[in-house]
Amino acid sequence: MLQDLTLYEGVDVEFKAAKGGLPRDLWETYSAFANTDGGTIWLGITQGETALDMHGVENAEKLVSDFWNTINNRGKVCLNLLTNDLLEIVPIEGSPRKLIRIRVPRAGRRERPVFLGSDPFRGTYRRNFEGDYLCRDDEVRRMFADQSEEPADSRLLIGFGWDDLHSESIKQFRNRFSSRASEHPWLAESDSALLEKLGGWRRDRSTGQEGLTLAGLLMFGRGQAITAAEAVPGFQLDYRERLSDDPAVRWTDRLTLDGMWEGNLFQFYQRVMVRLAEGLRTPFQRDQAGYRKAETPVHEALQEALVNALVHADYSGQGGIVIDRFADRIEISNPGTLLLSREQILRGGVSECRNKSLQRMFQMLGVGDKAGSGIDKIRSGWASQHWRSPGIQETLRPDRVMLVLSMVSMLPQPTVDGLRQRFGPAFGKLKVDEVQALVTADLEGEVSNQRLQEMSSSHPVDITKVLQGLVRKGMLEPSGTGRGTRYRLVSGDSLHKAEDSSHKDSDSLHKTGDSLHWVATTVTDEMRATAEPARQSSRIAPAKLEQILVSLCSGQFVPLDLLAEAVNRNADGLRNRYLTPLVRQGRLRLRFPDRKNRPDQAYLAVGDK
Repeated sequence: MLQDLTLYEGVDVEFKAAKGGLPRDLWETYSAFANTDGGTIWLGITQGETALDMHGVENAEKLVSDFWNTINNRGKVCLNLLTNDLLEIVPIEGSPRKLIRIRVPRAGRRERPVFLGSDPFRGTYRRNFEGDYLCRDDEVRRMFADQSEEPADSRLLIGFGWDDLHSESIKQFRNRFSSRASEHPWLAESDSALLEKLGGWRRDRSTGQEGLTLAGLLMFGRGQAITAAEAVPGFQLDYRERLSDDPAVRWTDRLTLDGMWEGNLFQFYQRVMVRLAEGLRTPFQRDQAGYRKAETPVHEALQEALVNALVHADYSGQGGIVIDRFADRIEISNPGTLLLSREQILRGGVSECRNKSLQRMFQMLGVGDKAGSGIDKIRSGWASQHWRSPGIQETLRPDRVMLVLSMVSMLPQPTVDGLRQRFGPAFGKLKVDEVQALVTADLEGEVSNQRLQEMSSSHPVDITKVLQGLVRKGMLEPSGTGRGTRYRLVSGDSLHKAEDSSHKDSDSLHKTGDSLHWVATTVTDEMRATAEPARQSSRIAPAKLEQILVSLCSGQFVPLDLLAEAVNRNADGLRNRYLTPLVRQGRLRLRFPDRKNRPDQAYLAVGDK
């Protein structure tokens, strides 16, 4: 269970001392985790400069009782997201004190905002890398808007009518609809009836008012009407091609709301799809009416990606729809936050849409999947060309979601050859996941657990093991901690190539002073035999365990995670209770004494100088 403290980077982690009972800021963190990506709160731990201080809490059962009493008090917290299995009391080996682990899930869109007290505008928090912050009023209002069962684009626009629509857009839409499904019964309807069935016109039964909806205006409206103060004054559409190598050239082509075309979503969709298709190896096919057909997986992926941004955008947000096309990638971003967690999106099969009428309109054209498989089409389309897996990025203040479609090979040969030359024979011994991590770090400048989750079906814990293993092998170096940890290729000065050895499989050499010492990279059978008494019993005498640890570190530097694996103990507990005292006693020494908290820190018995 305590492995999460050292291995799992896929969620936020917050440590709180809780020495005087439940900390006040615990609830701010609860709100922040719930309104962002979820996370884990540990009570009884303090973050030190070089290690975690797992001092534990007294009377953990009472703290748990106090926690449940508070979280179920609607005057204190508006919503309890936790079930019994999400709160656990964790024993500390050799100590009467205990830790408390609280796993806070991401709240669903109908549950946000999760706030403290009775005023959501004074008690709603979100999380970023700097910690918990109080939300602004506009952020809270957007959470309430996403919570509504009524889609954002169904809003009735009082005072708008047929004169605000671009008749040519409706005509073109009808033609494209007909070319795809010529026998569809809606095609026999008048324009007004068709618009109503699509959700672009509706009648409010409670008030008797009827007229254009936001969806109808966005899809078919005239640009001037769309940007009116009563509609979407911040409406913006922008497509930019950045294909020149000349830094003085900002873009080689641009499509924006410049008055040269009728700036609605349908016209933007048609024009952008033409531009996105240009330069692709596989051209669009055409149907009998002359319209482009997305017959290849790549074209399907592009259509799904573009429409995904148009139907999920929060048009009350900042920045509008922005598409940047570079020589090696396409970036599609829209205002708003993810309505599902990243894990749910990557799994597929679940659909949450901010603008359901817009989604219906695009579905009539054969795009904009409703069954939650749109991301699968995008990923499979990119995989068909062996391109790098699409990446999803979410930023706050302003709230935006970006889909990055890289048109670079998953394992481009020049990159692989460069890494092989850089790391020597050790590179040829790496597994596929390890190679992928290094290639990603080289191509994208860094790699993280979250990025590799988008490219692999491996569990986040296994991904972290891969990344930390590459740190231990001297190929990656980390920066940041926890969820914010990023890994980059080691600099030239710190690069150590693994050396072949007939004496120890998968080990590397590390030079200290005038002598050479092995840096263990795996737990050998000999190490397991030495550690067997500790592996067999959790109640082994401390002096005996110390002796075993010193023996394991005799003649070789052994990293923390390997020692923990060898003796079957939690890594942080082992370091705090045994290894750090052994270093202070002079029985062990550090591989990097000037940087004690390095992830690739290792220990050597002092007698081996």
